[in-house]
Amino acid sequence: MTRSTSSGTITVLGECVADAFTEPATRGPDELALRLLPGGGPANTAVALARLGTPTRFRGRLSHDVFGTFFRRHLSGSGIDLTGSVTASEPSTLAVAALDESGRANYTFHAEGTADWQWTAEELSAAPLDGSLCLHTGSLALLRQPGGSRIEDHLAEAREYATVSIDPNVRPLLVPSAVYRERLPGWCALADILRLSEDDLAELLPGSSPEKACDTWHAAGARLVVITRGGRGAFASLDGLRVAVAAPAVDVVDTVGAGDSFTAGLLHRLAALGHLGGRLDALSLEDVTDACAFAARVAALTCSVPGANPPWLDGVTLQAGVERLARRE
Repeated sequence: MTRSTSSGTITVLGECVADAFTEPATRGPDELALRLLPGGGPANTAVALARLGTPTRFRGRLSHDVFGTFFRRHLSGSGIDLTGSVTASEPSTLAVAALDESGRANYTFHAEGTADWQWTAEELSAAPLDGSLCLHTGSLALLRQPGGSRIEDHLAEAREYATVSIDPNVRPLLVPSAVYRERLPGWCALADILRLSEDDLAELLPGSSPEKACDTWHAAGARLVVITRGGRGAFASLDGLRVAVAAPAVDVVDTVGAGDSFTAGLLHRLAALGHLGGRLDALSLEDVTDACAFAARVAALTCSVPGANPPWLDGVTLQAGVERLARRE
């Protein structure tokens, strides 16, 4: 398991959710079996970053309940710094996931009054960035109140010191898409990097092409916009300069956490190339292409195993070697 390869910390702020996957009952038709895995978009991203060797700090509100203990063990086991996290009195958030034939998860959330959304201004200000190159956030923690608006205020302060990355991770079952559409221009004004999926695009700008959507979000302030497209790779736009990157072929077990792993791979590679810590002023389209290709490989490996279980750097390096050999044959 390879450790740190880049200098500078990336801080990830947001939720850690208990993902419960339905499984066939073993004792009879009146039993429903659940397999519990740690999840939540920001937590998944933090785990993937740490496993790639990026020094990573996770700032979450982790409950004192059995799930919170489970989360801490999982995050610490991947090498994540939890000193900025809060021990919360509220219960953990639970998401029950059912997988369709393509391995995509459909979620039912149990999230009312849970720990993840209760950030106070005092909690957020208590742990400064401490030299972090980048602050990444998004998903439900950026929307659900009362914490969401306070996180937005925190991002505005963080811009003075670090690159800001946002993944909207649209969840219309919990928050209407119209709310995301209303808030997104403000997020673009705060974000240097906006990463979202083509499903998110369909919810946020129905009927819009990726090119038109990127132009809209560039005009609102985001310099780098990356739209992931599952097995078709990713589309990226840097101030209007475009590139499409293919995804490596992989036997898909499920797609849980693939987008989060892509985000981690993107940020990890941009940090290694020296582009995080400011407003991406020296970033070139060539380096965007490099970072997206690396991120696509990380996401593909995540799809090859059950749940949000991103690879360690050794596995990504090995996969890159396999791909090079395949191209020579």
